[in-house]
Amino acid sequence: MGDVTLRDVARASGCSVATVSRVLAGTRPVGAETAHRVREAAARLGYRPNHAARALRSRATGTVGLVLPQITNPFYPALVRELTHALHAEGRAVLLADCDDDPVAEAERIDDLLSRRVDALLVIPADERRSRDAVAAAAERVPLVLLDRRCGPGIADSVAVDNAAGTALVLDHLAATGRRRPCFVGAHGSASAAAERRAAYAAGSGALDPRAPGRVALGDFSVAWGRAAVDQVLPARPDALVCANDLIAIGALQRLHELGVDVPGEVAVTGFDDIPMAELASPGVTTVRQPVAELAAEATQLLARRLGDGAGPRRTIRLAPELVVRGSSGARDRGRA
Repeated sequence: MGDVTLRDVARASGCSVATVSRVLAGTRPVGAETAHRVREAAARLGYRPNHAARALRSRATGTVGLVLPQITNPFYPALVRELTHALHAEGRAVLLADCDDDPVAEAERIDDLLSRRVDALLVIPADERRSRDAVAAAAERVPLVLLDRRCGPGIADSVAVDNAAGTALVLDHLAATGRRRPCFVGAHGSASAAAERRAAYAAGSGALDPRAPGRVALGDFSVAWGRAAVDQVLPARPDALVCANDLIAIGALQRLHELGVDVPGEVAVTGFDDIPMAELASPGVTTVRQPVAELAAEATQLLARRLGDGAGPRRTIRLAPELVVRGSSGARDRGRA
């Protein structure tokens, strides 16, 4: 059997080709009974739309490019899953590119996606400053939304969790459990999430101890750095490690366990993101949960608006985080402090 065409569906449903096209493309309202008859005929015949032909007619490909800094970070697969579901519900496919935290590679990935004529871009920038030129240039060509991280004011619509609010939740929790000597374990660089969490710690930790803002160790967002950081900061006798993400927190837990340090009795450990590994660690990691489904929904809506009329000022959306308390934090063991 050859490919089923719109004309075949029209003949089977008793409708015109134009009506069948309107029903299947969703471009204009059609009566419920007629729409049902067309869809039933299309399903019975096994009709599949020709996206290539549609793209040639409309100059739209129905695809969205998604550029990630590091797919191996467990936070991003969960976000990709929600984005894929949200965009597929809008009839759009996703082309995924990973830049391995390299702004130069990121610019190349963006150019490649644009050459494939994607209708829009979602970008989680590798670096707030070094990613800016490529992102700004792309935003002049197609609708673009920044996710999770910023890239400078006014460049594009953006949606992210409120990192300052999330860090404040952690510090309030540590204060309530009697911690007074926190240390921040974060990441170098100017990725906005790293910088915002670091700045929020500096602004809020002084309420626990005037010297706390100076207790900072910086590496990268990895388990290996979390392990190494423990050896670096433990001589200062912190009673809490405020880690900039869950991978760092999990590495810190591993090393503290090896050294025989009681968690949370002697040292509390907190993370950020609430990746699946955080709950499975021993003890489970107290962390800041990002609203991943809401991030994806807001990004999809921002793209839809830009793809619709393309007008209006750039929008910045910050979503409220949630503190998830697990076994890695709790009341301080004053007998051993």
